[in-house]
Amino acid sequence: MVASARVQKLLRRYKLAIAAALTILLVQGLVVWSLRTLEEGEAERKTRRSKLPDQNSQDPKRDTALWEKQNSLSGRDRGRWSGRSERTGGTAASALRRGTSRKGEKPSIRLKSPQEQGMTGAGLDGVHDLSSSRNLSETRGGADGAAKVPAAAILGEPGSVDGAHQPSSDFVPKCDIMGKDALSALHRAGSQQCRQEIANIVCQHQGRKLMPSALPQFCPQLGVSNQVQAVGELDNSLSKVEKPVRVAFVLMVHGRAVRQLKRLIKAIYHHDHYYYIHVDKRSGYMHREVLQIAQQYPNIRATPWRMVTIWGGASLLKAYLRSMQDLLSMLDWKWDFFINLSATDFPTRTNDELVTFLSQQRDKNFLKSHGRENARFIKKQGLDRLFHECDNHMWRLGERSIPEGLEVSGGSDWFALTRRFVEYVINSQDDLVSGLKQFYSYALLPAESFFHTVLGNSHMCDSLVDNNLRVTNWNRKLGCKCQYKHIVDWCGCSPNDFKPQDLIRIQQLTRPTFFARKFESTVNQEAIDILDTHLYGQYAPGTIAIKAYWESLFEQLDGVDSLSDAALTAYTAFFRLGLKNLVTTRSNVEGCRFEPVGYPLSIHVYFYDDRFQGYLVRQEVQAVGSKVRETLEMWAVPQATLVLETNLKEFERLKNLEIGTEWDPKERIFRNFGGVIGPLNEPLAVQKWARGPNLTATIVWIDPALVVAASYDITVDMDAEYTQYKPPLQRPLRPGTWSVRVLKQWELVAEVRFLVMPLTFKDKEPLRKEDSWLHAGPPGDLYLEQSYQQLSSVLKLPPQEPAMQEAQRKAQLVGQPLEAWVDSSVATFWVTGGLCATQTSFCPAVGSCSKTSWSTLSPDPKSELCPVKSDGRIR
Repeated sequence: MVASARVQKLLRRYKLAIAAALTILLVQGLVVWSLRTLEEGEAERKTRRSKLPDQNSQDPKRDTALWEKQNSLSGRDRGRWSGRSERTGGTAASALRRGTSRKGEKPSIRLKSPQEQGMTGAGLDGVHDLSSSRNLSETRGGADGAAKVPAAAILGEPGSVDGAHQPSSDFVPKCDIMGKDALSALHRAGSQQCRQEIANIVCQHQGRKLMPSALPQFCPQLGVSNQVQAVGELDNSLSKVEKPVRVAFVLMVHGRAVRQLKRLIKAIYHHDHYYYIHVDKRSGYMHREVLQIAQQYPNIRATPWRMVTIWGGASLLKAYLRSMQDLLSMLDWKWDFFINLSATDFPTRTNDELVTFLSQQRDKNFLKSHGRENARFIKKQGLDRLFHECDNHMWRLGERSIPEGLEVSGGSDWFALTRRFVEYVINSQDDLVSGLKQFYSYALLPAESFFHTVLGNSHMCDSLVDNNLRVTNWNRKLGCKCQYKHIVDWCGCSPNDFKPQDLIRIQQLTRPTFFARKFESTVNQEAIDILDTHLYGQYAPGTIAIKAYWESLFEQLDGVDSLSDAALTAYTAFFRLGLKNLVTTRSNVEGCRFEPVGYPLSIHVYFYDDRFQGYLVRQEVQAVGSKVRETLEMWAVPQATLVLETNLKEFERLKNLEIGTEWDPKERIFRNFGGVIGPLNEPLAVQKWARGPNLTATIVWIDPALVVAASYDITVDMDAEYTQYKPPLQRPLRPGTWSVRVLKQWELVAEVRFLVMPLTFKDKEPLRKEDSWLHAGPPGDLYLEQSYQQLSSVLKLPPQEPAMQEAQRKAQLVGQPLEAWVDSSVATFWVTGGLCATQTSFCPAVGSCSKTSWSTLSPDPKSELCPVKSDGRIR
């Protein structure tokens, strides 16, 4: 009884403490539930926030309420923006204001609230964590890339890809699909056929009917490879070789860098070897050019078939296997080695050195292995996961087991294989080869492991040499940024482009190497020039165009539909600018008055000394009086708009401020070189810094109607080299001249202006009145969830009403008045660098393009394929 009384007394004494503890637990539970609810609603809110009017649905002008509803902002998750900064070497550079909680998390961007408008810049609160951001992803494509707005998607593990189409409700799999990866893939896949393929494969896999459970082992000594010969031991005398080997080079190419491909062919060509070129099915222009190249030389052929070979896809392995089968069936091609290359490769040794080396090692297969513990490689490579390629995407479908008895290997997907091994891979019907073909049909990056695993488990395993004869410019801190998640449910890496300072890596290697990658002339052509000169000597003094580079963006045969409306608007405006400039300078010459005819015939980007020089637009014209037609090419030159203030102190670190689209975080450049931006694009702000003291900067975006579109803070660490951020602005962006300012405690440090192009076309047809919503700006003039207009007084902006009235007036323009607005806007940011004619022009002021150094029709000796010389070469 005494004990009971004491217990009751204790309970009365501490009942308040117990009640408080229960209350805390209840609150914690509610917080967790609330956060989970917010997370689950993320994809839905993202879709609602970024929804654009369907161009095939009802007229947005007639249904303004629907358009505004689609673009309304939820007001709940604007703080979850994606900001990123980089240090030298690629590590994160900015722990913003409150910083990040764990190593490796993305830094935060601190958003400016309207209540902070009158502050001095100190004591700003409201840091937002970016690690869970669902910012809209950039699209890659044309000059400005038409905006693609993600739809809602099931968000699975890292590697899930947002933005796919919704499955139709009538799709019924043949079995009960289990596993979140498979369900996520079914939810995200765009086409009915792709969803059906995924369902069939998953059902087979669940029924254990897809993968071999065990495979035979034919290698007497697993894991044994031959020693790599050191460079100093090489005997490069081809004259001592009794029977030189012949090589079949298989080139997998895509894109539009035809002149760089020609330089590669020129460097590796010899009439004793063979060149089999596969062009990605999406690269029509490149395919047309390759067919012309193949007509010049009997030992160069293009594959009669074409595939879409996506990064990491099973299609790349299929393309290699089919190429091997083709080569074995070509009885007139007597080759000994199979070597694969891409258009971004370049030789580091001469053809004679390669032939001499391979002739001395004619029974060896050269493949580079991963060099790490096998279980770790399988996990990192995703070989224990099931993948399927459809809709030009690699879908992750769940887990799988490695077949018993198999020694899995892999590493680089660049190799040099003997004809004997290729015959075994193509013709063998044994369980090892057929089973591995089945296993790797559903593998990620299969070309990086298939040939290694076949050879390592076969009776030819003793022919393996752990060397792929290449040097690859890896910088994983820059190249491993999951940049392929839009095409594969996995985080992948890509090597960096070689620059002159990187070439020392080739000299430092002790193993034999004959090729290097990657090279891109639009990023750095000097590195290719250095290697080319090292191998074959300098071109003759006075050779033209050594430092020039041209790359096609558009050709007439591509079809005008391949251009975005903003790009087509810009290119036609550039050309009109050139014609007006000609009239201005030659106003008294009747034959110099032209008017454009139709659409542009070709568009090129032009570089000189590794600097972007502008666009080259070729188009047909007719004389105003005689209506006689001719073809002209004009050069549109961009004008710098960055203004840096003086007395910057610690902000002297700021070296550049750029706005653009298609940012490449690996090479740290805008792939949209000319910065053509339309109302539906998503521009990004990038700042370049020198080393210096830590600092905090305020970034403010202002639209043409003086609407303060966005304001946020970035913190820059002492060793930061780049900072970048893409504010998720509501679209359409208001056309006209925008400005982005960098501020220190609200004092101007730097300002850059950029043009959001008014559109003269919609769906490649002249803009109509009902399309005026494209020029009206966002609903309610609200680019983000909250208005920042109260900052206008702090920013000392002029009165807004006149600018807004002018913007509203221009938004209604069509026809010639619209064209005049576009032309005046373009003339603010671009000038005419020159004009030339493809034939003799009626205007005496217009010279011949073949004699104009900047023209695409001028000679380019370094990229021209010449007749075969007496030594069998063309370089």
